[in-house]
Amino acid sequence: MGRTLQSYFFFQTLRMIVFFALGIAAVAYLIDFTELSNRTSSLPQYSVGAALSLSAMRIPFIIQIALPFIVLFATMTALMLLNRKYELVIARSAGISAWQFLFPVWIAAFVVGVFAVTVMNPLASSGYSRAEAIEGQWRSRPSKTLISEDQPWLRQAQEDGGSLLIGANRVSRRNTTLFSAVFLDIDAENAVRRRIDASRARLGDGEWVLTDVEISQAGEAAETRDRMTIPTTLNPAVITEALIPAEMISFFALGKQIEAARSFGVSANPFRMQYQSLLALPLLLVAMTLIAATVSLRFIRFGQSGGMILAGIGAGFMLYVVTVMAKSFGSAGVIPPVLAAWLPVAVATLFGVAYLLDREDG
Repeated sequence: MGRTLQSYFFFQTLRMIVFFALGIAAVAYLIDFTELSNRTSSLPQYSVGAALSLSAMRIPFIIQIALPFIVLFATMTALMLLNRKYELVIARSAGISAWQFLFPVWIAAFVVGVFAVTVMNPLASSGYSRAEAIEGQWRSRPSKTLISEDQPWLRQAQEDGGSLLIGANRVSRRNTTLFSAVFLDIDAENAVRRRIDASRARLGDGEWVLTDVEISQAGEAAETRDRMTIPTTLNPAVITEALIPAEMISFFALGKQIEAARSFGVSANPFRMQYQSLLALPLLLVAMTLIAATVSLRFIRFGQSGGMILAGIGAGFMLYVVTVMAKSFGSAGVIPPVLAAWLPVAVATLFGVAYLLDREDG
């Protein structure tokens, strides 16, 4: 197959992926803006322009999550359109095999995956973190709500044998800042001595720097302070592992985070799992195109079938579900992260290749 025809199939697939991505981005933008406005419209810092900016910051993160389905639907649509215009039929009649005209499609999916890992992922993690930090600043105020069991907590040992439980409603990787933070001062007998609520807590050099502080002790009136410091020996790597999801960390920063977590005796499985998942993403997208191809080639011979379309969508959905489940097991350390990231992709790829071999060469 000549380069001209290869380029044509490549750019047709790439253009369709971009169109689907823009469509999903527009829908996600409207939904996120509506949800954000419902959550924050009563806050004094809220404005329509600021909310639009925050929603825009989150869009790359949403697109990154939806990318496997975007590639699946875009590839199916591109191949269906090529089939409807008889371009694949003409290519077949010219002696071009399915493997030849699908190769540019796979290359397009692989290029999109590499772009997502190297460009979109850092942009997504940075934008989402910044949006969370800004929303956290809007909401930052001492909170007297009850302790949530779903909220992650850190335990910091103290010199007198007691401990300090640290929690927050929102966490920003920028300067390791906690918003609506709660510090529970517990003595050696596990009795709560005092509760410290702060609108913001930043991890400085060997200390927590709290602003807008309210200190509560049993039998005493609440004390308020503008600023307060609490000594700590915690490392930012520990804070990141405990309070910040691995998905919020850039691909290029994951390696350092893994090493830092290991050096401080913290489980690095979530970061290793995220790192391997990003490495496997380009091949996951190629596997999605294989699934789309198993459906589209059927159209060439037997005509379009709604059942086959649903089967392709179902197969792609099952691959995504299995990938997410394997990622959960890998993050928890139940199975090695490398195996959890690559096994679903390998199985889906082998299944697609076997199906095409059977239909095209068998």
